[in-house]
Parts: sequence; C-alpha cells; structure tokens
Amino acid sequence: MKKNFIYLVIILLIVSCLVSFGRIAVNDFINFDDDIFITENIHVQSGFNKEDIRWAFTTVHHSYWHPLTWLSHMLDWSLFGDSAAGHHLVSLFLHIGSVILLFLFLFKTTNHLWPSAFAAAFFALHPLRVESVAWAAERKDVLSMFFAMATLYTYAFYAENRKISKYLLCLFLFALALMSKPMMVTLPFVLLLLDYWPLKRLDSFSTAKDNMLKKAGMLLSEKIPFFILTIAVSAVAFWAQNKVGAMVKMENISFMERLSNAVVSYGNYLEKIFWPVNLAVFYPFEHSLPGREIFISALILIIITAAVLCFIRKLPFLFTGWFLYLGTLIPVIGLVQVGDQAMADRYTYLPSIGIAVMLSWSIPLFFPREEIRKKILFPAATIIIILLMMLTWRQCGVWENSMTISRHTLNATKNNYKMHHNMGTSFFKEGRIKEAFYHFNKAIRINPNNLSYNSRGDIFARMGRYRQALDDFNKAITLNPRDAYGYYNRGLTYEKLGLYSPAIADFTRAILLRSDDSHSFNNRGIVYAKLGQLPQAVKDFTKAIAINPDYAPAYGNRAIAYFSQGENQKGCRDAQKACALRSCSALQSAQGKGLCR
Repeated sequence: MKKNFIYLVIILLIVSCLVSFGRIAVNDFINFDDDIFITENIHVQSGFNKEDIRWAFTTVHHSYWHPLTWLSHMLDWSLFGDSAAGHHLVSLFLHIGSVILLFLFLFKTTNHLWPSAFAAAFFALHPLRVESVAWAAERKDVLSMFFAMATLYTYAFYAENRKISKYLLCLFLFALALMSKPMMVTLPFVLLLLDYWPLKRLDSFSTAKDNMLKKAGMLLSEKIPFFILTIAVSAVAFWAQNKVGAMVKMENISFMERLSNAVVSYGNYLEKIFWPVNLAVFYPFEHSLPGREIFISALILIIITAAVLCFIRKLPFLFTGWFLYLGTLIPVIGLVQVGDQAMADRYTYLPSIGIAVMLSWSIPLFFPREEIRKKILFPAATIIIILLMMLTWRQCGVWENSMTISRHTLNATKNNYKMHHNMGTSFFKEGRIKEAFYHFNKAIRINPNNLSYNSRGDIFARMGRYRQALDDFNKAITLNPRDAYGYYNRGLTYEKLGLYSPAIADFTRAILLRSDDSHSFNNRGIVYAKLGQLPQAVKDFTKAIAINPDYAPAYGNRAIAYFSQGENQKGCRDAQKACALRSCSALQSAQGKGLCR
C-alpha cells in the first residue's frame, strides 16, 4: 500500500511542478547573462565538436569553470536553436528530477512518507526556485542540483550497504555536480550532517566515547576523496574569478561590510523563505546597513542556533536542517565577494532544503494525536502548497522577457543600477533611444559602471557624437581595464574618426582579453585593409571566420581584400559564401565589375 502512495506522491510532485512552472515555456531569453551563456556564444552555437568540447573543459569564461553546464547548453542549442522554450523546459525537467530524488532520499532514510513528501513539495514549489528554473543562464543551478540529489540518494544506498561500487558512483556523481557549478563544494559537509541524521551512522556503534570518536574519524576519512575534489574545484573557482576580475577587492568592500552583509543576508533569506515577496534578480550591495537590521539578524541566528544545539539529541533533524542551511550558503554569503550583488534568490536552491526538513519534521510534533494531524496538518499543508504554486506561477510570469524582469526588479528594489542598465539595453534594442539614454544615465548616477558607460557611448557613437563616445569608452576602460568590450567600442570610434593606429591598438587589446572575439578580428582587418596592409587584413578575416564559420561580414570583407590583390577566384568564392549567409553586397559589386559570374 505504501508503495502506491510513493507513486502517487511522485506523480503529484511532477504535475504540480508542471502546473507551477509551465508558463516559462512561452518565456523569452533575457538580456542578463543569457546572451553571454547562450544567444551570443559562438562556442555554444557551434554544437558538439572537438574544439568546442575542449573549450568547455578549459575555459573560465564569465568567471566559472563548469564544463558540463557548457555541454548542456551546446546540446540544447543543437536541439532547439534559438527557441527559448526548449531551453527552459529542459531546466524544468532537471528541477523535477532533483525534486523526485530528494523525496526518494528522505523517504528511504526516514521511512516517513508525508514529511518527506511535504519537504520535497515545499522545496520544489517555492517561488525562490523560479530564478534557478526560469533563467536559462542558470542551467548550472538545476544541473548541479540534479547531480547533487543523485549523490545523496546514492549515498543512502552506500550507507545501507558499504559497497565500493556504490561509493565510487557517489564520488562520480559528486564530481559531475562540481563540474556543473562550483557551489556544490559544500556537499561533503552535507554528507557528514546526513551521517548524523537521518542516516544515524554514529548510532551503529556503542555510545562509548572512544567508539564514537573512532566512528566519527572513520566517517571523516571516508570523505577524504570528496574533500580533495572540493579543494581542487575551490582553487580553480578562486583562480578563475580572480583572473577575470570578478572578485571584489578589500579596498572596495571592507571585511566588516562583508560580514554585516552576510549576517543580514542570512536573515533576509529566512524572511524570503517564509514571506516570498519582492523577489528580484539582482539585489544591490549596500555599503552601510542599519545597525538595527544587523543586530536583529544576528540575534535571530544566535537564538535558532542555540535552540538547535540544545535539542540536538532529542530533535536531531533540527541540527541537520539548520546547519545544512547555514553551511551551504557559506560559498556565496559574500565573505569572499564575487560580483556586486548583496544576495541572490538562486543561492537558496540547496540551502532551503534544510529549512524544509526542519518544518516537515518539527511541525507534526505539535500535534501528537493522529486524528488531529489528519484534520489539521493535511489541509494546512495542502493550502500552503497551493499558495506556493500560485506565487510561483505568478513569479514565472515576471521572467517573460528582458523588459518584464527589469521592470519588476526596479519596483522591488531601490537604487538598482544594474536593472536600469538592463532596461536601457532593452529600450535600445527596440530603437527607443530616449528611454535607453534615460536609464543608462540613471545607472551611471547611482553607480558609475563600465557597462553603462559602454552602452551610453554606443548611443553617442551611433548619433555621430564621437568625442562624447570616446569620453564614455575611456571611463569604461578606466573602471575596468580588462573590459574587452570597452576597447572594442573605442576601436570602432577611432576607426570612424580615421585614427587607424589607435584603432588597431584597441582591437588588439580586445583580442588579447578575448581571443574568441570574431568581431574584433574582423574590424581590425577592416582597418588593416584601409591602410593597404591586405595580407594582414586577410589573416584577420580568416581568423574571424575560423572563430565563427557563419560570420558573413568577414567573408565579404575577405572577398574584397582578395579582389584588391587580384585573387579573383578566392574573392568570388568568399563573396558567394557571404551571399549564402544573406550578405550579398560584395558579390553584387564583383558581378558589376565582371569579376564573378
């Protein structure tokens, strides 16, 4: 009979997830990281080939090493192309897989069906999950969580019967989780917590102190290979983020500011778990937090921690749940600050399981009589789940497109320069220059940043106001000397002004910073051609084509360079290729001159 209930719970979890998140199938990509990870990423769009698979395993593009995530994006693009629906649905299916594995793990290790079901549902349907599931660029979240939950479920079987094959499978799945997102470095600590409860592996020996210490030592030594992987991936992540300049220096954000933000963030995450309103894709970092807010958050953390430790033997699930919440947030709580966000909804993906466990196993204790539980707890749990589903369904609509997510976040937060920038980008793409200009100016007034200076400079350049454009690009480069986009934009402006030497220098600098930037190679080739250095121009156009075999302008430009050198056969071949890619100006010009048939 219980087996039938297991199947029923799994079906209900699947259906409720599809209902709650299903509307993301009609959502578009957004202009916040989706371009970097998917829609403008040549490697992702090239599909599975030897070169791009090698790139996936060696790149730290956008400050991350997550080769499996890159491979999953490549697979999606090969299957669905630029149709966002397929990308979103794959993320949803991965989330559903994680939810089912979590439920199966909890039920296997506790033999408590309904608490396991409620914990899985609370985790699955909470609106805080929307950011991880509905944001295409956050594939790393749902992919790493799927492998993490598979690791836990496999570990439950290993703890039951310590076969080396199960241990190695568990270690392998953990490695896959790390290769999807480095945040999973805390998983070995989670396994130690699970050893205490619900696996109760310490209880398998006598309670004598020496035996307990021996058992604890064995459990620790058992995790050594896991910790080795954790240390290795942590080192790579630290190096990658430092290399691309994503790590914020102490002189920009002091340790006390980081500590204060960490304490308040722990409190804010709890608040959003129990009162999920005003969720935002980006929460700006506040350098000066109110002392009252810091004190209240710290007091709450201390009280809960003290209570959990007091009841550690009587209510061990509180200990596991609470320290799972605290511990798994450590990599992203901001003590090592990466980026300029104060917190992020997606960071609660794994930590929220701890709170779900605490709620699911503690609330029934207030209702010791079975008949009262059936009359009160079941209806109350049903109402809570339905409310969560409604909130999640509504939040998924916020992610419909770049404009809706930016507008919502601006309404939910204050002084959000990043969302003003994204809103400006959306208006700019729609040709609404006045509105775009307003939001870029607003972003710069709130927080001078290289992205908004670059975008505003782009507007100035397109208006022919090249000197003002140069001023903005200079400011962007000053703010971030490793900003390839700034050098590229400034190079374009120098070219427009006829300043070819500095243009070449800037394109070269952009290429040094981003060796896979086909646009910089193409435009440097154009400048070389204008200077009459045709062999060098052909070399750059060829490099641009090697990076992006479907880059029509590079074929057209190389064709013109070949014609200028008298290599008409090569020129005609490239002109025809460019025309096949819907850029026929070079071919039409050559045909007009009788160079090509």
